[in-house]
Amino acid sequence: MSPEHLLEASALTLGYNATPVVHEVDLSVPTGRITAIIGANASGKSTLLRGFARLLEPRSGVVHLDGEPLHRMRPSDVARVLGMLPQAPVAPDGITVADLVGRGRHPHQGWFRRWSAADDAAVDIALRATATLDLIDRPVAELSGGQRQRVWIAMALAQQTDILLLDEPTTFLDINHQIELLDLLVDLNRERGTTIVLVLHELNLAARYADHLVAMRDGRIVAAGPPATVVTAQTVREVFDLPCDVVADPRTGAPMVIPIGRHAPGATA
Repeated sequence: MSPEHLLEASALTLGYNATPVVHEVDLSVPTGRITAIIGANASGKSTLLRGFARLLEPRSGVVHLDGEPLHRMRPSDVARVLGMLPQAPVAPDGITVADLVGRGRHPHQGWFRRWSAADDAAVDIALRATATLDLIDRPVAELSGGQRQRVWIAMALAQQTDILLLDEPTTFLDINHQIELLDLLVDLNRERGTTIVLVLHELNLAARYADHLVAMRDGRIVAAGPPATVVTAQTVREVFDLPCDVVADPRTGAPMVIPIGRHAPGATA
């Protein structure tokens, strides 16, 4: 099991240029669990994740990793504990899949440490887990959107950090690969104890796969906790402006959202 690391924000405000996006958020990420951040577009989900990943300097407040201010820590120390897959990452020109996934091992390469059998094994495991082993000699630029996304996820897995942050990792994936990816993250969490935080748009997948949900609107947390307490008809309407019914998932018992459109029987305008 992975060592336990505590990632938490206190009164965290984040933004771009003169525009604040996340406002005075307090959040402690459950250690060794899967947390999904949900909300409508422009609700601050990705911005919050970027703050946790040390990609955005706080305007006020602080992010702590094991009690230390994250933005004051050495990047190399952070990278050995915390991995991040951002939205729409860009690969260097001409890089192959093997080289890109291999870059996930860079945080483990010290000044005098060379590539090792452990590095080979980590890359091989990541490639096999994401079904990208047959792509290793292909230039990343030649891959389809779904293939590229799986390769980037392989790079994040190869880093083998104890905390893994993923911003909309199911983007570009068809439904079977979405399920395969989320199953893979559950395996990673259960087998290694990896703490996983991901932004998801698909509410029912978030409720099925996450242990903890954080629902955001207008840069603030509206609700946080287990899916059964967060995914209610009232919260979904408050967060997404969506009338719905919430029923039990027949497979897992998790809350499942059934939207009520204008043309549904019995719907009111």
